[in-house]
Order: sequence, then C-alpha cells, then structure tokens
Amino acid sequence: MTVIAVDDPADPRLADYRGLTDVALRRVLEPERGLYMAEGAKVIARALRAGHRPRSVLVSERWLDSVTPVVPDGTAVYLAPAALLEDVTGYQVHRGALASMERPELPALADLVRDARRVVVLEGLVDHTNVGAIFRSAAGIGADAVIVSPTCADPLYRRSVKVSMGTVFQVPWTRAESWPDALDELRGLGFTVAGLALRDDAAALDDFAARAGERVALLMGTEGDGLTRQALAHVDEAVVIPMHGGVDSLNVAAASAVAMWELRVR
Repeated sequence: MTVIAVDDPADPRLADYRGLTDVALRRVLEPERGLYMAEGAKVIARALRAGHRPRSVLVSERWLDSVTPVVPDGTAVYLAPAALLEDVTGYQVHRGALASMERPELPALADLVRDARRVVVLEGLVDHTNVGAIFRSAAGIGADAVIVSPTCADPLYRRSVKVSMGTVFQVPWTRAESWPDALDELRGLGFTVAGLALRDDAAALDDFAARAGERVALLMGTEGDGLTRQALAHVDEAVVIPMHGGVDSLNVAAASAVAMWELRVR
C-alpha cells in the first residue's frame, strides 16, 4: 500500500471519484470505465474478500487506519482532508473512505443458475436503494442468485452497494442480455417463473409456496407500475401477497423480502 498525500481537487489521479452525486453521469461513466465505488472500510473489505481488485483508495486522515489493514500492497491510497473529499465527490463522505474498484466480469445466465434453486429476477427497477435492499434480503434469507433486466438500476452503483451493506459482492448476480427472453431461458433450465403482480388471477403467495417446484425464479417489477405486460406474458404464474387494512401492495424491496422468505428452501 502506497500512501500519497493530495491537496488539489483537480488532481487527475482523482478522476474516478469526481462528481459521484451525478447519477445520470455515473451510471454511464462507471460501466464504460469498468469501475464501481465502494464506500467505507467495511464495504471495501467485503469487496476485497469477494476477490474484487482496487484501482485506488481515497481516504481522509481520520479514517486512514480503518483501511490500512485491508488494502492490498501496491494499491495507491490518496490521503486528503475531509473538505477535499467533499469538493471532489460532491457530498460529505461520512465513512471517510472510498475505493475505486475494478468491475468484475458477469457470468452467463446459465452458468449463474447452474446449481441454484431460488433466484430473484428484477425488471426495470430505477431506485438504487431498492436494488441494494433486495440484495441484502437475498443474502440474509438465502436466495441463490439475482438477475437484473437490461434496464434495471446498477447493483454496483455506490448507493446500491451502500444500502446492501456490501452483500452485492456475496450474492451471485448477472444482467440479462435479452429481455424478456431471459425468462424463457430460465424456464428452459427447469425454473418455475413466478411474477409478483396485482392480477385477479394471481395465486396467493402462501398457496403457491405450498406447491412450488424444486427451482423457482421470483420476478419483481419496477416501482409503481410493477411488471410489464411483456414480462407477464413469459411467467408460469402470477403471484400476490394477500394484504389487509385497505393496502393493496408493499414497496418492491419489502415485497421481495416477504416473498423470498415464504419461498425459501426448507
């Protein structure tokens, strides 16, 4: 590990960290550059344990000791005042440390689910907070993998990683290349594809769980509108969480946690 003091926000070595609050820019720039951001010593450590490689680390003086034990030899660690971190990133970095990480190559769908029994599929989610929360539930409840549609928010975006508490590094995942054909691919691999949807013909979740097959893919739709008609045309069955008190549905992150728990392998 090489510690390098920096005092100029325009230092070109800090380019990876510039403008982190510009979501539209970062969602294009990070995949193009093959990188993502890990924030805080615990999240950085999780990324490293998962075998991800750091490009560099940016840390304030107060938090240097928290990253020293986990950062591999040869990594450039840029040490800067907290005010400079805020100037560069565009926000106050409360956890005092950021790592620019090499974005790992994603597996093919068939390889991802080869030994899986419970898979979560996300169609078109736009809120990175929800994506991160779903990954955390998947890790905690025991889903084997997550598949995201081509239009779904990036699981490796900084906010997703932070909300997931780094579990995006431990839950295997990939992005479907073709949609909704990926659902047919899952069915061809022996999965029953169940779409959570408010439809009159939807089966109650507990009823479906009682007769669920060996392999189940749980399909969740975007915030607000839910699953598209195109996706629903490729599911084996629509499923609904029975609700009370005049409430028709839950937030997608909460609903996915409930459904994962009910469909867990016993």
